[in-house]
Amino acid sequence: MYVQRLELVDFRSYERVAVDLSAGASVLVGPNGVGKTNLLEALGYVATLDSHRVATDAPLVRAGAAAAVIRCLVVHDGRELQVELEIVPGKANRARLGRSPVRRARDVLGALRMVLFAPEDLELVRGDPAERRRYLDDLLVARQPRYAGVRADYDRVVKQRNALLRTSYLARKTGGTRGGDLSTLDVWDAHLAQHGAELLAGRLELVTALAPFVAKAYDAVAAGRTAAGIAYRASIEVPPSPDRAALQEALLAALAAGRSSEVERGVTLTGPHRDDLVLTLGELPAKGYASHGESWSYALALRLAAYDLLRADGIEPVLALDDVFAELDAGRRERLAELVGGATQLLVTCAVAEDVPASLQGARFEIAEGVVRRVE
Repeated sequence: MYVQRLELVDFRSYERVAVDLSAGASVLVGPNGVGKTNLLEALGYVATLDSHRVATDAPLVRAGAAAAVIRCLVVHDGRELQVELEIVPGKANRARLGRSPVRRARDVLGALRMVLFAPEDLELVRGDPAERRRYLDDLLVARQPRYAGVRADYDRVVKQRNALLRTSYLARKTGGTRGGDLSTLDVWDAHLAQHGAELLAGRLELVTALAPFVAKAYDAVAAGRTAAGIAYRASIEVPPSPDRAALQEALLAALAAGRSSEVERGVTLTGPHRDDLVLTLGELPAKGYASHGESWSYALALRLAAYDLLRADGIEPVLALDDVFAELDAGRRERLAELVGGATQLLVTCAVAEDVPASLQGARFEIAEGVVRRVE
Protein backbone atom coordinates (compact mmCIF):
# COMPACT_ATOMS: atom_id res chain seq x y z
CA MET A 1 0.00 0.00 0.00
CA TYR A 2 1.21 3.49 -0.79
CA VAL A 3 -0.12 7.00 -1.33
CA GLN A 4 0.29 8.16 -4.91
CA ARG A 5 -1.12 11.66 -4.54
CA LEU A 6 -2.10 13.94 -1.69
CA GLU A 7 -4.20 17.08 -2.21
CA LEU A 8 -5.07 19.58 0.52
CA VAL A 9 -7.46 22.51 0.43
CA ASP A 10 -7.49 24.91 3.40
CA PHE A 11 -5.82 22.34 5.64
CA ARG A 12 -3.59 23.86 8.32
CA SER A 13 -1.12 26.19 6.60
CA TYR A 14 -1.99 25.10 3.06
CA GLU A 15 -4.50 27.03 1.01
CA ARG A 16 -4.12 24.52 -1.79
CA VAL A 17 -1.37 22.00 -2.49
CA ALA A 18 -0.92 18.75 -4.40
CA VAL A 19 1.97 16.33 -3.88
CA ASP A 20 2.72 13.38 -6.16
CA LEU A 21 4.37 10.59 -4.18
CA SER A 22 5.68 7.16 -5.05
CA ALA A 23 6.54 3.87 -3.40
CA GLY A 24 9.84 3.70 -1.55
CA ALA A 25 11.42 6.40 0.59
CA SER A 26 10.53 10.09 0.36
CA VAL A 27 12.27 12.75 2.44
CA LEU A 28 10.46 16.02 3.15
CA VAL A 29 12.99 18.71 3.98
CA GLY A 30 12.42 22.20 5.32
CA PRO A 31 12.87 24.52 8.31
CA ASN A 32 10.65 24.12 11.33
CA GLY A 33 7.19 25.61 10.98
CA VAL A 34 6.80 25.47 7.19
CA GLY A 35 4.26 22.62 7.06
CA LYS A 36 6.17 19.34 6.81
CA THR A 37 4.26 17.74 9.66
CA ASN A 38 0.97 19.06 8.29
CA LEU A 39 1.32 16.73 5.30
CA LEU A 40 1.83 13.69 7.50
CA GLU A 41 -0.95 14.83 9.82
CA ALA A 42 -3.36 14.96 6.87
CA LEU A 43 -2.52 11.39 5.87
CA GLY A 44 -2.77 10.27 9.49
CA TYR A 45 -6.21 11.85 9.67
CA VAL A 46 -7.36 9.81 6.68
CA ALA A 47 -6.05 6.67 8.35
CA THR A 48 -7.53 7.29 11.82
CA LEU A 49 -10.04 10.18 11.53
CA ASP A 50 -8.04 11.85 14.25
CA SER A 51 -5.06 14.16 14.62
CA HIS A 52 -1.99 13.13 16.59
CA ARG A 53 -1.43 16.79 17.51
CA VAL A 54 -4.77 18.28 18.58
CA ALA A 55 -7.93 17.01 20.25
CA THR A 56 -10.44 18.88 18.05
CA ASP A 57 -10.83 19.49 14.34
CA ALA A 58 -10.96 23.30 14.43
CA PRO A 59 -7.16 23.85 14.27
CA LEU A 60 -6.99 21.67 11.14
CA VAL A 61 -8.91 24.24 9.10
CA ARG A 62 -6.88 27.13 7.75
CA ALA A 63 -7.62 30.45 9.47
CA GLY A 64 -10.46 32.23 7.69
CA ALA A 65 -11.74 29.12 5.90
CA ALA A 66 -15.01 27.35 6.68
CA ALA A 67 -13.81 23.82 5.96
CA ALA A 68 -10.77 21.79 4.93
CA VAL A 69 -10.52 19.02 2.36
CA ILE A 70 -8.06 16.12 2.33
CA ARG A 71 -7.97 14.05 -0.82
CA CYS A 72 -5.55 11.18 -1.36
CA LEU A 73 -5.11 8.49 -3.96
CA VAL A 74 -4.14 5.16 -2.42
CA VAL A 75 -2.68 2.26 -4.39
CA HIS A 76 -3.17 -1.20 -2.91
CA ASP A 77 -2.50 -4.48 -4.75
CA GLY A 78 -2.38 -2.58 -8.01
CA ARG A 79 -5.79 -0.94 -7.52
CA GLU A 80 -6.31 2.79 -7.05
CA LEU A 81 -8.80 4.21 -4.57
CA GLN A 82 -9.40 7.89 -3.91
CA VAL A 83 -10.39 8.91 -0.39
CA GLU A 84 -11.80 12.35 0.30
CA LEU A 85 -12.62 13.93 3.64
CA GLU A 86 -14.22 17.30 4.24
CA ILE A 87 -13.57 18.62 7.76
CA VAL A 88 -16.16 21.09 9.03
CA PRO A 89 -15.56 22.13 12.64
CA GLY A 90 -18.60 21.59 14.83
CA LYS A 91 -20.31 19.35 12.27
CA ALA A 92 -20.04 15.77 11.10
CA ASN A 93 -17.28 15.29 8.54
CA ARG A 94 -18.27 14.25 5.04
CA ALA A 95 -16.41 11.52 3.19
CA ARG A 96 -16.17 9.87 -0.20
CA LEU A 97 -14.65 6.65 -1.43
CA GLY A 98 -13.94 6.90 -5.13
CA ARG A 99 -16.73 9.09 -6.44
CA SER A 100 -19.34 7.84 -3.99
CA PRO A 101 -20.28 9.50 -0.69
CA VAL A 102 -20.36 7.21 2.33
CA ARG A 103 -22.96 7.30 5.08
CA ARG A 104 -20.45 7.79 7.89
CA ALA A 105 -16.93 9.16 7.81
CA ARG A 106 -15.65 6.07 9.63
CA ASP A 107 -16.62 3.98 6.59
CA VAL A 108 -13.37 5.13 4.97
CA LEU A 109 -11.26 3.53 7.71
CA GLY A 110 -9.09 0.79 6.27
CA ALA A 111 -8.69 2.46 2.89
CA LEU A 112 -5.35 3.81 4.11
CA ARG A 113 -3.34 2.04 6.79
CA MET A 114 -0.55 4.15 8.21
CA VAL A 115 1.83 4.06 11.16
CA LEU A 116 3.11 7.51 12.14
CA PHE A 117 5.86 8.22 14.64
CA ALA A 118 6.05 11.81 15.85
CA PRO A 119 7.74 13.65 18.74
CA GLU A 120 4.36 13.75 20.50
CA ASP A 121 4.68 9.98 20.94
CA LEU A 122 6.90 10.54 23.97
CA GLU A 123 3.55 10.88 25.76
CA LEU A 124 2.97 7.18 25.14
CA VAL A 125 5.70 6.56 27.71
CA ARG A 126 5.49 9.63 29.92
CA GLY A 127 1.87 10.67 29.60
CA ASP A 128 -1.50 9.65 30.99
CA PRO A 129 -3.17 6.28 30.33
CA ALA A 130 -5.46 7.91 27.75
CA GLU A 131 -2.49 8.20 25.36
CA ARG A 132 -1.75 4.49 25.62
CA ARG A 133 -5.41 3.50 25.29
CA ARG A 134 -5.61 5.59 22.13
CA TYR A 135 -2.52 3.83 20.78
CA LEU A 136 -4.14 0.44 21.34
CA ASP A 137 -7.50 1.45 19.91
CA ASP A 138 -6.02 3.05 16.79
CA LEU A 139 -4.06 -0.13 16.17
CA LEU A 140 -7.17 -2.23 16.76
CA VAL A 141 -9.00 -0.25 14.10
CA ALA A 142 -6.05 -0.46 11.70
CA ARG A 143 -6.11 -4.26 12.01
CA GLN A 144 -9.91 -4.60 12.03
CA PRO A 145 -11.83 -1.46 11.01
CA ARG A 146 -15.05 -2.78 12.60
CA TYR A 147 -13.60 -1.79 15.97
CA ALA A 148 -14.22 1.84 15.04
CA GLY A 149 -17.91 1.12 15.55
CA VAL A 150 -17.27 -0.75 18.80
CA ARG A 151 -15.20 2.13 20.09
CA ALA A 152 -17.85 4.70 19.11
CA ASP A 153 -20.64 2.68 20.71
CA TYR A 154 -18.68 2.28 23.93
CA ASP A 155 -17.81 5.98 24.11
CA ARG A 156 -21.45 6.90 23.54
CA VAL A 157 -22.61 4.63 26.38
CA VAL A 158 -20.01 6.01 28.81
CA LYS A 159 -21.04 9.56 27.91
CA GLN A 160 -24.72 8.81 28.50
CA ARG A 161 -24.04 6.94 31.71
CA ASN A 162 -21.84 9.75 33.01
CA ALA A 163 -24.55 12.28 32.21
CA LEU A 164 -27.04 10.27 34.26
CA LEU A 165 -24.67 9.94 37.20
CA ARG A 166 -23.71 13.59 37.00
CA THR A 167 -27.33 14.72 37.02
CA SER A 168 -27.96 12.62 40.11
CA TYR A 169 -24.83 13.96 41.78
CA LEU A 170 -25.79 17.60 41.14
CA ALA A 171 -29.36 17.03 42.30
CA ARG A 172 -28.08 15.65 45.58
CA LYS A 173 -25.59 18.48 46.03
CA THR A 174 -28.31 21.09 45.54
CA GLY A 175 -30.54 19.58 48.23
CA GLY A 176 -32.45 16.86 46.43
CA THR A 177 -33.43 14.08 48.79
CA ARG A 178 -33.29 11.26 46.27
CA GLY A 179 -30.44 12.55 44.16
CA GLY A 180 -32.13 12.31 40.80
CA ASP A 181 -33.68 9.45 38.86
CA LEU A 182 -31.30 6.49 38.42
CA SER A 183 -33.95 4.05 37.25
CA THR A 184 -32.30 3.59 33.84
CA LEU A 185 -28.82 2.92 35.22
CA ASP A 186 -29.27 -0.85 34.93
CA VAL A 187 -29.98 -0.43 31.21
CA TRP A 188 -26.80 1.59 30.70
CA ASP A 189 -24.86 -0.98 32.76
CA ALA A 190 -25.96 -3.68 30.33
CA HIS A 191 -24.94 -1.61 27.32
CA LEU A 192 -21.59 -0.72 28.87
CA ALA A 193 -20.87 -4.37 29.69
CA GLN A 194 -21.79 -5.48 26.17
CA HIS A 195 -19.69 -2.94 24.26
CA GLY A 196 -16.98 -2.85 26.92
CA ALA A 197 -16.50 -6.61 26.75
CA GLU A 198 -16.04 -6.42 22.98
CA LEU A 199 -13.49 -3.60 23.27
CA LEU A 200 -11.68 -5.22 26.18
CA ALA A 201 -11.45 -8.57 24.41
CA GLY A 202 -9.97 -6.89 21.36
CA ARG A 203 -7.39 -5.03 23.43
CA LEU A 204 -6.36 -8.15 25.36
CA GLU A 205 -5.90 -10.12 22.15
CA LEU A 206 -3.96 -7.21 20.65
CA VAL A 207 -1.56 -6.86 23.58
CA THR A 208 -0.81 -10.60 23.47
CA ALA A 209 -0.01 -10.36 19.76
CA LEU A 210 1.91 -7.09 20.09
CA ALA A 211 4.17 -7.91 23.06
CA PRO A 212 6.87 -9.87 21.19
CA PHE A 213 7.07 -7.20 18.50
CA VAL A 214 7.59 -4.48 21.13
CA ALA A 215 10.39 -6.47 22.78
CA LYS A 216 12.06 -7.09 19.42
CA ALA A 217 11.75 -3.48 18.23
CA TYR A 218 13.12 -2.00 21.45
CA ASP A 219 16.02 -4.45 21.43
CA ALA A 220 16.84 -3.38 17.87
CA VAL A 221 16.56 0.36 18.52
CA ALA A 222 18.36 0.36 21.88
CA ALA A 223 20.95 -2.27 20.95
CA GLY A 224 19.84 -4.75 23.59
CA ARG A 225 20.57 -2.67 26.67
CA THR A 226 17.35 -3.51 28.56
CA ALA A 227 14.35 -5.73 27.85
CA ALA A 228 11.04 -3.97 27.15
CA GLY A 229 7.69 -5.48 28.04
CA ILE A 230 4.02 -4.56 27.90
CA ALA A 231 1.02 -5.78 29.89
CA TYR A 232 -2.63 -4.80 30.02
CA ARG A 233 -3.99 -3.45 33.30
CA ALA A 234 -7.78 -3.64 33.45
CA SER A 235 -10.10 -1.86 35.87
CA ILE A 236 -11.77 -5.20 36.57
CA GLU A 237 -10.44 -8.62 37.48
CA VAL A 238 -10.03 -10.34 34.13
CA PRO A 239 -11.39 -13.92 34.14
CA PRO A 240 -8.91 -16.78 33.54
CA SER A 241 -10.60 -17.45 30.19
CA PRO A 242 -11.39 -13.95 28.98
CA ASP A 243 -13.91 -14.68 26.24
CA ARG A 244 -16.46 -11.99 25.51
CA ALA A 245 -19.25 -13.57 27.56
CA ALA A 246 -17.01 -13.93 30.62
CA LEU A 247 -15.77 -10.35 30.27
CA GLN A 248 -19.33 -9.09 30.00
CA GLU A 249 -20.28 -10.87 33.23
CA ALA A 250 -17.15 -9.54 34.96
CA LEU A 251 -17.98 -5.98 33.90
CA LEU A 252 -21.57 -6.29 35.13
CA ALA A 253 -20.35 -7.61 38.49
CA ALA A 254 -17.79 -4.80 38.82
CA LEU A 255 -20.39 -2.16 37.95
CA ALA A 256 -22.77 -3.54 40.57
CA ALA A 257 -20.03 -3.65 43.22
CA GLY A 258 -18.91 -0.11 42.50
CA ARG A 259 -22.28 1.55 42.04
CA SER A 260 -22.34 3.35 45.38
CA SER A 261 -18.92 4.92 44.66
CA GLU A 262 -20.01 5.98 41.19
CA VAL A 263 -23.21 7.54 42.48
CA GLU A 264 -21.25 9.32 45.19
CA ARG A 265 -18.74 10.76 42.70
CA GLY A 266 -21.02 11.19 39.70
CA VAL A 267 -18.80 9.40 37.17
CA THR A 268 -18.27 5.94 35.66
CA LEU A 269 -15.30 4.32 37.40
CA THR A 270 -15.32 0.88 35.78
CA GLY A 271 -14.66 -0.14 32.19
CA PRO A 272 -12.05 -0.08 29.42
CA HIS A 273 -11.93 3.75 29.55
CA ARG A 274 -10.17 3.37 32.93
CA ASP A 275 -7.60 0.79 31.79
CA ASP A 276 -3.92 1.21 31.01
CA LEU A 277 -1.12 -0.34 29.01
CA VAL A 278 1.80 -0.91 31.38
CA LEU A 279 5.26 -0.40 29.85
CA THR A 280 8.30 -1.85 31.57
CA LEU A 281 12.07 -1.79 31.12
CA GLY A 282 13.51 -4.75 32.91
CA GLU A 283 11.75 -4.92 36.28
CA LEU A 284 10.86 -1.23 36.41
CA PRO A 285 7.98 0.76 34.90
CA ALA A 286 9.14 2.91 32.01
CA LYS A 287 7.07 5.85 33.19
CA GLY A 288 9.05 7.72 35.80
CA TYR A 289 12.19 5.58 35.48
CA ALA A 290 13.18 5.69 31.80
CA SER A 291 15.68 8.34 30.73
CA HIS A 292 14.89 10.70 27.87
CA GLY A 293 16.79 8.48 25.44
CA GLU A 294 15.08 5.33 26.73
CA SER A 295 11.67 6.99 26.55
CA TRP A 296 12.32 8.09 22.98
CA SER A 297 13.49 4.61 22.02
CA TYR A 298 10.47 3.02 23.71
CA ALA A 299 8.00 5.31 21.94
CA LEU A 300 9.68 4.54 18.63
CA ALA A 301 9.61 0.81 19.44
CA LEU A 302 5.84 0.97 20.06
CA ARG A 303 5.27 2.43 16.60
CA LEU A 304 7.67 0.02 14.91
CA ALA A 305 5.98 -2.87 16.70
CA ALA A 306 2.60 -1.70 15.40
CA TYR A 307 4.07 -1.53 11.90
CA ASP A 308 5.57 -5.03 12.16
CA LEU A 309 2.35 -6.50 13.57
CA LEU A 310 0.31 -5.09 10.69
CA ARG A 311 2.82 -6.52 8.22
CA ALA A 312 2.60 -9.90 9.96
CA ASP A 313 -1.19 -9.71 9.46
CA GLY A 314 -0.63 -9.27 5.72
CA ILE A 315 -1.25 -5.50 5.82
CA GLU A 316 1.49 -3.30 4.36
CA PRO A 317 0.95 0.13 5.92
CA VAL A 318 2.55 3.41 4.99
CA LEU A 319 5.29 4.24 7.52
CA ALA A 320 5.94 7.88 8.43
CA LEU A 321 8.71 9.22 10.67
CA ASP A 322 8.28 12.85 11.67
CA ASP A 323 11.52 14.55 12.66
CA VAL A 324 12.91 11.44 14.33
CA PHE A 325 16.51 11.26 13.10
CA ALA A 326 17.56 14.57 14.67
CA GLU A 327 16.93 13.04 18.11
CA LEU A 328 19.06 9.94 17.51
CA ASP A 329 22.81 9.38 17.70
CA ALA A 330 24.64 7.95 14.70
CA GLY A 331 24.33 4.35 15.87
CA ARG A 332 20.59 4.55 16.46
CA ARG A 333 20.10 6.30 13.11
CA GLU A 334 21.74 3.46 11.23
CA ARG A 335 19.87 0.78 13.19
CA LEU A 336 16.58 2.54 12.53
CA ALA A 337 17.40 2.85 8.83
CA GLU A 338 17.97 -0.90 8.69
CA LEU A 339 14.64 -1.55 10.38
CA VAL A 340 12.52 0.66 8.10
CA GLY A 341 14.42 0.49 4.82
CA GLY A 342 12.17 -2.24 3.41
CA ALA A 343 8.91 -0.32 3.83
CA THR A 344 6.73 -0.19 0.76
CA GLN A 345 6.36 3.53 1.37
CA LEU A 346 8.40 5.48 3.89
CA LEU A 347 7.82 9.20 4.50
CA VAL A 348 10.47 11.05 6.51
CA THR A 349 10.49 14.69 7.58
CA CYS A 350 13.61 16.55 8.66
CA ALA A 351 15.03 20.04 8.93
CA VAL A 352 18.47 18.93 7.71
CA ALA A 353 18.67 16.33 4.95
CA GLU A 354 22.03 15.06 6.22
CA ASP A 355 20.32 13.78 9.40
CA VAL A 356 18.69 11.04 7.33
CA PRO A 357 20.96 8.05 6.56
CA ALA A 358 22.02 7.74 2.94
CA SER A 359 20.24 4.39 2.61
CA LEU A 360 16.88 6.18 2.98
CA GLN A 361 17.57 9.07 0.62
CA GLY A 362 14.97 8.38 -2.05
CA ALA A 363 12.71 11.05 -3.52
CA ARG A 364 13.33 14.46 -1.96
CA PHE A 365 10.87 17.30 -1.49
CA GLU A 366 11.64 20.79 -0.32
CA ILE A 367 8.94 22.44 1.78
CA ALA A 368 8.49 26.21 2.01
CA GLU A 369 5.53 28.24 3.23
CA GLY A 370 2.55 26.66 1.47
CA VAL A 371 4.71 25.16 -1.30
CA VAL A 372 5.97 21.59 -1.83
CA ARG A 373 8.54 21.07 -4.58
CA ARG A 374 10.14 17.80 -5.66
CA VAL A 375 13.86 18.25 -6.27
CA GLU A 376 15.08 14.65 -6.70
